[in-house]
Amino acid sequence: MIQSGLIGRSILASRSPWLHEEEARAQGLSLRYTLFDFTDRGWADDALAPTLDRLRAERFAGFNVTFPFKQAVMPLLDELADSARAVGAVNTVAIRDGRLIGHNTDMTGFRDALAAGLPGADRRAVLLLGAGGAGAAVASALLSLGAGELTIAEVDVSRAEALADHLRARGHAGGTIRACAVAALPIGDFTGIVNATPIGMAAHPGPPIDTHALRADQWVADIVYFPLETALLRAAAARGCATLDGSGMVIGQAAEAFRIITGHPADPTRMRARFHG
Repeated sequence: MIQSGLIGRSILASRSPWLHEEEARAQGLSLRYTLFDFTDRGWADDALAPTLDRLRAERFAGFNVTFPFKQAVMPLLDELADSARAVGAVNTVAIRDGRLIGHNTDMTGFRDALAAGLPGADRRAVLLLGAGGAGAAVASALLSLGAGELTIAEVDVSRAEALADHLRARGHAGGTIRACAVAALPIGDFTGIVNATPIGMAAHPGPPIDTHALRADQWVADIVYFPLETALLRAAAARGCATLDGSGMVIGQAAEAFRIITGHPADPTRMRARFHG
């Protein structure tokens, strides 16, 4: 039995268990994917380290990490893959010979989803909402796709500034990177908008910005996938914007995470069909 799972908060609606277990079943593998929902279990954030020790002791093959632990988990790991160092966040951990090795599959998951889902998207001036672990991955993806100007917005602008500094230090100099506070956003100045905050999730309903300022010639993407149609995407579509939901990113990152954790390549096409089936 391969043991895997997901660590985060407010994740009981996650489809990750179903995605991973169904892919394993299709390959003739026996896999159990467990949700470690800190909110549901009443655990404080400082239970993260003991939880990692437990998974190591129980011989898990690995696990996924989501909000709000993608950056907090990094100093607790034994090793970081290049993907995690480049992004500055971890969403997948493999356990090999008792060592915890952090990876990031969010970046390629979002990059490929955006390229396929909105191939003609104008990326001259993109607004990214959120500078946490998911935001870091999305920012790297946007810059890799040639975003001309990337504005990172956060309630705590120091977090946005820290991410901007990290991206510059990693050599993402192709586009201009700046940070600002969410309250100071001129929504109409951007060609595209990406929500990489938890706002819009079932546990955090509502849009992350004032959607009345959206224009029909803008595109809007959301990494949230439960629900698939968030309040932001619903409002954007109503105003005529091209939209991209979070399904492509979650399937792409899950397929690569499955390979890293189990050692068996996943079939993204099969995972996509099952997700939407």
